[in-house]
Amino acid sequence: MWVAENNRLKRTFQFKDFTEAFAFMTKVALVAEKMDHHPYWTNVYNTVTIELSTHDAGDVVTEKDHALAKAIDQLI
Repeated sequence: MWVAENNRLKRTFQFKDFTEAFAFMTKVALVAEKMDHHPYWTNVYNTVTIELSTHDAGDVVTEKDHALAKAIDQLI
């Protein structure tokens, strides 16, 4: 579930292993590039944390962030 915190939408995903986590990140990267909206994220082994905000709007959560979050959820 996405959580709004500090002007960002945040969610942490856990996978079976690093390969599965990295495959997910690759899918997210392709979707984000098509939407021209790129997340801040971290990956440690099987865990991927994504934070979304819109830089052009002053680093706050906008409809672009909600749209990308929804697209990311559809990849699961």
